[in-house]
Amino acid sequence: MNKKALCVGINDYPYDGNDLKGCVNDANDWAQVLITRYDFPSSDVRLLTDAQATKASIISALKGLLAGAQAGDVLVFTNSSHGTYVTEKGGDEPNYDEAICPYDIDASLIVDDELRELFTGLPKGVRLTVISDSCFSGTVTRARVGEILPGLQTPDDRRVRFLNPALRGGKVLNNPWKAKPRGPILYPQSAMKEVLLSGCTDSEYSYDARIGGKYHGAMTCFALQAIKAANYKLTYTQLSKGLNGLIKAAGYPQHPQLEGAAHNKGRQIFT
Repeated sequence: MNKKALCVGINDYPYDGNDLKGCVNDANDWAQVLITRYDFPSSDVRLLTDAQATKASIISALKGLLAGAQAGDVLVFTNSSHGTYVTEKGGDEPNYDEAICPYDIDASLIVDDELRELFTGLPKGVRLTVISDSCFSGTVTRARVGEILPGLQTPDDRRVRFLNPALRGGKVLNNPWKAKPRGPILYPQSAMKEVLLSGCTDSEYSYDARIGGKYHGAMTCFALQAIKAANYKLTYTQLSKGLNGLIKAAGYPQHPQLEGAAHNKGRQIFT
């Protein structure tokens, strides 16, 4: 059995006022917990941060993570970055594709369909966990304007991990309440080969903030707290429940989501 991981964290972006502060810490902390608590060999845990995390580098590293995987192998992909969406051309109220924002966001996106294409070829018996601490929200008009204005300060230096597609010249949804992400319709949870823990619903933001004196994604910070509180032994379902309780108690308006087949949700994490 092989254990391998790819941990991505991007704070640095080319648009003024849109840098984050907790993503690199997220990547480092996920890598550390996998190595020290779940027996992942340090040589098989790859980190890509900031300028290293271009689209080409992330896709290449993911292909490397999946290459040669066999039944019994345990694979983990964590991503902390901005998220955004891409609208379908034409129509008054288009559907949208969720997307991860790599370092070279001015030229590239990683659309969710690209990830699904990679994961659908996963051999039977390979256990893949994906942790995405970013925003894929289509509801940009639902947030207070101040939440997405550069320079806004809160006591915990809170900022959203969402990059407005208008910054890249992309189309913004006119009525986000009616728009739907295409992916979940085409790919039901029962057909997923991976387990996905995402930072929020598709109508929310994931937050980046200073928590306990250190910058993190709120989801990552409280997920790691829940894991530690359970002495590193809990199922994905238990992790999701504990994480949501902690994040609600801390006052973050986001609801992390657990997706995947029922038998995978009931597995012990990272096993």
